[in-house]
Amino acid sequence: MRSAVITVAVLAVLGLAAFGVVSAQKGPAPSAEAVKLAPVAAIPVRVPSTPIQEIAQARAAELPSTATASAPASGSQAAPVRVAQDTSNAAAPAQNAPAVKPAAAGSTAAAAPPSASIAPCDKPGGLGLSRIVEIDTTGGPGFGFEHFKQYDFLRDKEVVLTFDDGPWPENTPAVLRALADNCLKATFFEIGEHATWHPEITKQVVEAGMTLGSHTWSHKDLARNPYAKDIELAKAEIEMGFSAVHNAAGAPIAPFFRFPALQHPPELLAYMSERNIAVFSADFDSRDFKMRKPEEVITSVMTKLEKHGKGIILMHDFRRATAEAMPELLRQLKAGGYKVVHLVPHQMVTTLPKYDEMVSQKDKLSANNTRPEGSVLHTIGEYVGSPPPASAVHE
Repeated sequence: MRSAVITVAVLAVLGLAAFGVVSAQKGPAPSAEAVKLAPVAAIPVRVPSTPIQEIAQARAAELPSTATASAPASGSQAAPVRVAQDTSNAAAPAQNAPAVKPAAAGSTAAAAPPSASIAPCDKPGGLGLSRIVEIDTTGGPGFGFEHFKQYDFLRDKEVVLTFDDGPWPENTPAVLRALADNCLKATFFEIGEHATWHPEITKQVVEAGMTLGSHTWSHKDLARNPYAKDIELAKAEIEMGFSAVHNAAGAPIAPFFRFPALQHPPELLAYMSERNIAVFSADFDSRDFKMRKPEEVITSVMTKLEKHGKGIILMHDFRRATAEAMPELLRQLKAGGYKVVHLVPHQMVTTLPKYDEMVSQKDKLSANNTRPEGSVLHTIGEYVGSPPPASAVHE
């Protein structure tokens, strides 16, 4: 009897041992890595049947991404250049904004800069800005549908105000006053030589917050000889313009350029691309340089706007009729439901020392003018009688 009990006990011990071996074969104990990845409260008593790799992936999906998006895949392309980037707080996207190609697989797309809020115009009856658009001039993009069709970034009834041939006494300051009275900004393409004559007006343009570009040194048609035959001469006309306007402004200026007479020789367009300078034509020319009366300027602009619906407008702050037309023109733009867009550069132009020196030498052509004015000029005769009667004065 006693031997039978012992036998049963031995068999029971052997059975329990066999049961433990079978249980151990059902799955390994949780590894340290699995315990680390899973939340403490979620660790089961029994070994999970999910592979450790799947647990790690699921856990990683719950954590913030860090290094996985930091470096682009090998051979991927750089993020595309933004040619025109809206920096205003307008909610609706432009219907025909410049397309931005998607980045290649594995690359990191450049994030859009935050929009800047435009304060409401505090001037009575002022038009105020609608949008501010930043332009990346890398590669020398062209704007203005008269010649360049790629970038149609303006929405319906949006206009860009641009002025050529300044700075000029009385006229440019009058244009600046009209813009300030409407809380507006515009783009000025100055002639370098004019800027050297009137640097104080160029500084007024900058201080008013306008965008300042160049229109060559002396307004030569670069599609005609001698410039058409001598590209170095044409380059000097372009670069001296930038150097002179920059020097007059006393501050960096935009890499924005407009060719005189809107003539764009292909070899010079290639040069502007190398220099990363944007080239501006226009959507339409007001032709104000032929007009003597402000009402003619207003009629020209408004008629062409009704036809086009929007556009980059070319005018001349050099012209008195344009300066006198500005207050009423801006009033009619507002009454017609038009909105003004301001263009700003993503980066400023870098002038070239060679042409900076050439402009400096232009200023030194009268280097012998070192004596005080009083020692050079003397009044030797002066009328001291009574002024003539009013009836004798003719206009």
